[in-house]
Amino acid sequence: MKALVLSGGSGTRLRPITHTSAKQLVPVANKPVLFYGLEAIADAGITDVGIIVGDTAEEIREAVGDGSKLGIDVTYITQDKPLGLAHAVLIASEFLGDDDFVMYLGDNFIVGGITGLVEEFRTEHPDAQILLTKVPNPTSFGVAELDGNGRVKGLEEKPKEPKSDLALVGVYLFTPAIHEAVRSIEPSWRGELEITHAIQWLIDQRRDVRSTTISGYWKDTGNVADMLEVNRSVLETLEPRIEGTVDESSEIIGRVRIEAGAEVRGSRIVGPAVIGPGSVISDSYIGPFTSVSEGCRIDDSEVEYSIVLRDSSITGVRRVEVSLIGRNVQVTPAPRNPAAHRLVLGDHSKVQISS
Repeated sequence: MKALVLSGGSGTRLRPITHTSAKQLVPVANKPVLFYGLEAIADAGITDVGIIVGDTAEEIREAVGDGSKLGIDVTYITQDKPLGLAHAVLIASEFLGDDDFVMYLGDNFIVGGITGLVEEFRTEHPDAQILLTKVPNPTSFGVAELDGNGRVKGLEEKPKEPKSDLALVGVYLFTPAIHEAVRSIEPSWRGELEITHAIQWLIDQRRDVRSTTISGYWKDTGNVADMLEVNRSVLETLEPRIEGTVDESSEIIGRVRIEAGAEVRGSRIVGPAVIGPGSVISDSYIGPFTSVSEGCRIDDSEVEYSIVLRDSSITGVRRVEVSLIGRNVQVTPAPRNPAAHRLVLGDHSKVQISS
């Protein structure tokens, strides 16, 4: 069995971070979100992995390499334009051959991995198996309609009037039957080959399409709010460890990981939180659910429920929270302008000015 991981796309919902960085490489608890998916694939016993790359190909290649450090063997497949998930399957046909495969969206996060799902697919071996979860806003997702026996009856991509609240999670399992499906469909109104249309084609051809509804944690990390929420979820499982240096005037509370080479001076850190290698925290407060990446400097500041990417500095800032701060960013107080009131008042005016 092989895996096809999608790591193209422009990540418009995470701009401006993704103007200069691949969305799949934004770190969660100081590890790129893409790596969680690749590790889940390796844990499921799949080592032959194709990664679809686009404009950020060079950065993805630099981060993942040949995959050996993650226990996989990587083949890179270039998608010139983001023309849909089914198009990704189409251009990967040579790599996939006649093997079954799991398709995994590189910016998705699933707690617990996919090992059970892969084992179920190998045992039952339907033509396709999709992962579903209940969502409050199904109009934003591909949505599945099930029959009375729980079989997949139909799929719609971002329907205006959804027939259920079951959204497709970004993990799919296919036999080679999907190749005929992706060759048989036409582009949608968005100009893309939709994987929902390909799966619907299988349903219409009376092929065996099954679903698994998960109640566990799943997030599409395509926006800042979800990225921070995933960071919170991962930090909840953090194993505390102090490999850097912490001086006697500092206080470490709860599950805190301080990586080798990091320094904490005169500061209070309340976990769960992680401080990356080479970062220096001085005279500051780092609150729960905060990830500070490598090479950062935080001085005389407070940071909570945030992600700070590498080589950034926060100096003299009273409070930063619910924030995603990119690489090489400098955050400082704004200059204080003299307080003054400039008035043009007519005759017989009455004005009240707070002192």
